[in-house]
Order: sequence, then C-alpha cells, then structure tokens
Amino acid sequence: MMDPHHFDEPAVLAELGTVFQAYELALMGNDVAALNAFFWQDPRVTRYGIADRQWGIAELEAYRAATPAPAFTRRLEHLRLHAFGPDMAVAQVEFVRSDTPLRGFQTQTWVRLPDGWRIVAAHVSMIPLGCGMPTIVAPEIPATLP
Repeated sequence: MMDPHHFDEPAVLAELGTVFQAYELALMGNDVAALNAFFWQDPRVTRYGIADRQWGIAELEAYRAATPAPAFTRRLEHLRLHAFGPDMAVAQVEFVRSDTPLRGFQTQTWVRLPDGWRIVAAHVSMIPLGCGMPTIVAPEIPATLP
C-alpha cells in the first residue's frame, strides 16, 4: 500500500520536473531517439494521441519515426506534478499551440525503473475552449521546476 506521507516529496518532484522538461525539449525538437527513450521499452506501454494510438513500444517507435517535426510552438500552462512515493508519479499539463485555437491536455504516468524514470502510459487530447462543458477552476498546485 502506498503511504500518503510519502506523496509529493520535494526531491521526487524535482526529479520528475527535470525529466518532464527534458521530454518537452525532445518533443518540440523532434529528437526521436530521446522521445523513444523516455518511454518504457515494453509491449505494455500505451500512448493515446490526438488522432492516434500506440500499443507497445514497437508501435510507438514506428509512430515517432513517421511523425514530422512540429511546425508549431506550444506554451505549457497549469503543470501539475504528483508523486505517489519515490517510484511512481503523474504529470498533467495544459498546452496552447500556435497553430490552433484548441486547448491541449497531456497526462503522463511515470515510473522509476532500473534505467530511470520512464513513461508507462500517456494521453494527449485537444478540445475547443467553451465547448459547452462547465469550467471548474481548482486551485493550482505549484510545481517547482529546476
């Protein structure tokens, strides 16, 4: 059982913030080798994208190899990092891309494996703002990034 006393420990959040930032740099720089290395090298890894999905590292690597470099910039907002002990964490962020009025959402489940922090599951979606759903503003929890 996870001990809530070990949730969101600052050292773990700092590590997660560092790998999250490195992932973002690799994503926007289309560093395919680095992007692939951030994911669990396993057939059970899952990534749901905006108009795609990958089950397993082979599908994910094929997707990354076929995806061109982004022709847009993106601004991250409302980053939420939560650690559930020393070896499991979730990163959630909203983003605004320069090429669309849609708002993006990204969730990553990170696990510390013997070779470091790896994404074991990810989901990316985009929706129009004001799409008829009520907006609930929750207090933002600050995440300290190095």
